[in-house]
Amino acid sequence: MESIRRYPEVMAAAQHFPLPITRLTDLCVTIQQIAAPTGDEGARAAWVETQMRHLGLRDVQQDALCNVYGRLPGAGSGPALLVSAHTDTVFAAGTDLRITRDAAQERIYGPGIGDNSTGVAALLALAEVLQTLPLPPSSIWFVANSGEEGLGDLRGMRAAVDLLQPEIGACIVIEGMGLGRIVHRALGSRRFRVQVTAPGGHSWSDFGAASALHVLAQIAADLSRLHPPETPRTTFNIGRMEGGTSVNTIAQSAWLELDLRSEETQALQAIVAQALAIVSRYQAPKWERRGVTTTVRTIGDRPPGELPPGHALVRAAQAALAAAGWSGKPDLRISSTDANIPLSRGIPAVCVGVTEGGNAHRLEEWIYTAPLPQGMAHLLMLTWWAAAWLAGEVEPPE
Repeated sequence: MESIRRYPEVMAAAQHFPLPITRLTDLCVTIQQIAAPTGDEGARAAWVETQMRHLGLRDVQQDALCNVYGRLPGAGSGPALLVSAHTDTVFAAGTDLRITRDAAQERIYGPGIGDNSTGVAALLALAEVLQTLPLPPSSIWFVANSGEEGLGDLRGMRAAVDLLQPEIGACIVIEGMGLGRIVHRALGSRRFRVQVTAPGGHSWSDFGAASALHVLAQIAADLSRLHPPETPRTTFNIGRMEGGTSVNTIAQSAWLELDLRSEETQALQAIVAQALAIVSRYQAPKWERRGVTTTVRTIGDRPPGELPPGHALVRAAQAALAAAGWSGKPDLRISSTDANIPLSRGIPAVCVGVTEGGNAHRLEEWIYTAPLPQGMAHLLMLTWWAAAWLAGEVEPPE
């Protein structure tokens, strides 16, 4: 990162990250121990808000969705930078959050430790270190947002960008795991719940009455025969089905959840149209005459978007990795992250990880603690470069 060598204090902090690794890992664990299922992030959000106030960030606030905001003023008056990490996890309330430390392998195991307790820890650690440096060239908004996982449907990031879009010029999204990955393409998806109701009845005495499960099974079979293109990569999945009351009852109600994804908007729209056309066949009068009602509603809509690999922010993310000592080739990829929202609105954005880990979304999720200082150095340099770029002080990396 030759362009930020003009900021010696930043380079010094990146070369010897000021927070010791024990402090970083303790912060990860402290956050992981506060349950934050999607839709119930309040306790973790309250804790993060307290930390932001303690750090001295300006304009600290929490919105109705449990997004927590804090601002570090910049030296210039140009567009601000948004740096975010999602607070929610996939684990339900009541999940045993006990952790296990493996000192020999430098690992910490525990539900949600990587996704995204470590990401939130990195957000706060970054804010703390930046407070010790000169004012950044542009203002930086730190956002710990809710609703990234599953049916959260990126609602926290939508609200954050809605609020801040008039003043932000770029966005960096932090995930705990995935050091070396740079997500610059947003994978679009649409999710639907298909609900069927029917008269139902007793399996013997009412035999012949329409069954919601039988109809739903036919819909599912038809959907399974969709033929998405290989290029652009497009996929479908029926992730859940449920219905009926007992083995000898003709089901009165049943539903399924359908996930459709594609790399490109037109291909996504095409497979959505095909899927909805299949469902519409079961809304025809012949089904209504049998007392069958089929409805479909959207339960997820994650918009696509992308930055080209040669975009200044993508190149800076790669250069910052190299400057932090990453010896491998950066992994440029497409994924579904909070970066979908700014990318879909034309705001430059990347999503980066701060350490390595595995078993995401499983009870035995783990992080490798040794790379944390390297990941934080990468994040610090990328953040400062982005703030300087928005202020017009640096050129894109070669």
